[in-house]
Amino acid sequence: MRLYKNGKLVNGEAISIGVEDGLIIAINPTNESAYSSIIDLVGNYISAGWIDMHTHCYERMDLYYDDPDEIGYKTGVTTVIDAGTTGALDIGTFYADTRLKKTRVYAMINIAKQGIKTQNELADLNNIDIQMIDQAITKYPDFVIGFKVRMSASVIGDNGIVPLEIAKSIQTQFQKPLMVHIGSNPPLLVDILTRLDTGDIVTHIFNGKENGILNHLGKVRQEVWDAHHRGVIFDIGHGRESFSFDIAQQAFKECLLCDTISSDIYHHNRVEGPVYSLAHTMNKLLSVGYSLERVIEMVTVRPAEIMSLPKLGTLAVGNYADLTVFKEQVIHQTLVDSHDVTRTLKRGIQVEAVVIKGEYIEL
Repeated sequence: MRLYKNGKLVNGEAISIGVEDGLIIAINPTNESAYSSIIDLVGNYISAGWIDMHTHCYERMDLYYDDPDEIGYKTGVTTVIDAGTTGALDIGTFYADTRLKKTRVYAMINIAKQGIKTQNELADLNNIDIQMIDQAITKYPDFVIGFKVRMSASVIGDNGIVPLEIAKSIQTQFQKPLMVHIGSNPPLLVDILTRLDTGDIVTHIFNGKENGILNHLGKVRQEVWDAHHRGVIFDIGHGRESFSFDIAQQAFKECLLCDTISSDIYHHNRVEGPVYSLAHTMNKLLSVGYSLERVIEMVTVRPAEIMSLPKLGTLAVGNYADLTVFKEQVIHQTLVDSHDVTRTLKRGIQVEAVVIKGEYIEL
């Protein structure tokens, strides 16, 4: 048994956590002598392990790929969810590869059976094979936890809104979360949002493209508010081309906050930017004005709830001993969005260590 003591929650409350066999066995235990190993967190923040719910980490792909551990535990993220890199054709190989990683990996399967082998996977609707999706879910029920459909012009060709309508029917059949990528039109954002229900996820919500969340007056569109009020989930999905400081700031000014922070990270935007890591993306939201408590909630509690991962996201007895240890400190870091707009961050998050599957790793 191991005790992590002298940590603190983001609300400043002191906490110690007892761990055994990869599970949390105690919160604030009184008998330290019962533990064979004690790690002093010396007042650092500790939270449930961070979850990045939009990544691309199937290493065998050519367009979007990365090593789950490079974007995962090595950056403070204990769980990554791959957002549609693979379809039914490759999901078995992806699953096998992920069993060799320290980082927990889950997948939202692309409704196109080949995944993102090319940029236009939904230009041919014959690429959607519902029977193959059924087989993938049946074989990997604890790995395939949702669906991904990319609804931008370069992906869907001349198929308009039809891929989304098919995706919604698949979701209805299998009752798993659906993530919808938004980008350049067609289709128009309004045509996408009006088809989404409570719990559906829109990613790239703060992109700076013409087909975005602001109207011609620079205000949040009414259709966006309508979707928000009926429980559609808004996810950042930063990526190489999909996060604008100006859009995020305007939404914040109008009190429209996103629900989850994700990176949309893969090898290129991790190494060359502007993403670099989930922590880097979290710092961008701090610079917009989000509180530290809200930012941590959006990479722990909220993604675990949305993606139905019951043993992740909260510090509770019986949950997985996946933890992230970090500081908020003076950084003076230059942050860059997807449009080369820069901001200087004066205080931000610095990851110190992770506990993953019960293993303590300093970073």
